[in-house]
Amino acid sequence: MKSKSSFVCTECEYKSIKWMGKCPSCGTWNSLEEVVEVSESAGLQKRVAVRSNPPVLLDEYDMPEYMRFETGYGELDRVLGGGLVHGSVVLISGEPGIGKSTLLMQICNILGQKRTVLYVSGEESCGQLKLRAKRLGVKSDKLFLLTETNIDVILSECDKLKPDVLIVDSVQTVYTDRFTSAPGSITQVREGALACITKAKSEGLSVILVGHVNKEGGISGPKVLEHMVDAVLYFEGERRQSYRIIRAIKNRFGSTNEIGVFEMTDEGLTEVANPSEAMLSDRPKNVSGNCAVCVMEGTRPIIAEVQALVTQTPFSSPRRTANGIDYNRMCLVIAVLEKRLGLKFYQNDVYLNVTGGLRLDEPSADLAIALALISGITDRVLPDDLIAFGEIGLSGECRAVSHFDYRVKESSRLGFNTIVFPKKNSKKLPVGIKANIFDISNLYDTLKLLKEPKNQEV
Repeated sequence: MKSKSSFVCTECEYKSIKWMGKCPSCGTWNSLEEVVEVSESAGLQKRVAVRSNPPVLLDEYDMPEYMRFETGYGELDRVLGGGLVHGSVVLISGEPGIGKSTLLMQICNILGQKRTVLYVSGEESCGQLKLRAKRLGVKSDKLFLLTETNIDVILSECDKLKPDVLIVDSVQTVYTDRFTSAPGSITQVREGALACITKAKSEGLSVILVGHVNKEGGISGPKVLEHMVDAVLYFEGERRQSYRIIRAIKNRFGSTNEIGVFEMTDEGLTEVANPSEAMLSDRPKNVSGNCAVCVMEGTRPIIAEVQALVTQTPFSSPRRTANGIDYNRMCLVIAVLEKRLGLKFYQNDVYLNVTGGLRLDEPSADLAIALALISGITDRVLPDDLIAFGEIGLSGECRAVSHFDYRVKESSRLGFNTIVFPKKNSKKLPVGIKANIFDISNLYDTLKLLKEPKNQEV
């Protein structure tokens, strides 16, 4: 079969028979790369031979007892749905320097006690990996290191070693000789990931792939990469902050609502079993513009702090800044407060922030956002032991939230004696809660919660 040459866009996978300066599909300049398919028929025959598995009757198939095994880190196992699944492929992505390689090396320290692990790095040498392992205190007689970028060589070493877990750091660095495009291109990333997936499914090998992110924050490479793997995990957090959050956006063997919280220390990543207490440890007292909120991340209630700073603007158009909260959601709450309560936010700059690096995407955070904004613009302090959760409608009404009992119990456990929630949830109030209960039906009921303005002490 003759070689075929084409040009593929690295952003949207648009394919053209000739080079163009601007991609006609996505409009990106200089994104078309030449791809020469050398031996496509041979590669296709190889794939067909590997995938030629006989069909199995569902009722007669015996699932192995070791179908899922724990990684040793409860926070990661929570996100994965209970641990790594036998024969699964997990893709971990995150910003550079966020701690992906550190987490994987620490996982190898635990997995290597009972299982054979092959750590393949296309970015670091064995000496650099040894330095990291020494710093993290990793010692294992079943952990093997391999510095290689050719996927065919990697799979050949897998056939010799027969590992239980294969880690590839990263999938953007591997390549195959069947294509002449550079490593990291759409074709090479797709083919490298497909080879690992085929190996995992045919031999029951658990594979963990590390993925780079592009400038927009998405996973570099083709979008089909996320569809091919079994689970996609995002490692989030600011590098200047110590807390890291790992979140599943796809999981074929578990929930996608769970999160795991870690803290970056000098000795590596440590689990944060109670993130609510950690995020509220430095909360200021007797300051306006602060309100605690309880949100649900999967089955875990997490308490965060919403801070609002409202100050008179010197410009004709006021500024709006949101960190950890959707900008459009903030603007919606501000518009409701202006219309229903007559507050003049159009004369003020508004800065909204969620402490600890947490992002609040749940509508139940609306009430806490509204209370923080009201406290900020009126300079009236909310009680330090107050916590609020509820969804705000465009008419100013407060709508009911889900998992109400979990939120109330977690708030009471952490010492919040004033709990503000929607009135429609009052019928499901747990028994034995010793706290001041304020069930509200609209925003007008929140005004009685504010204290008179006085000298503030941080």
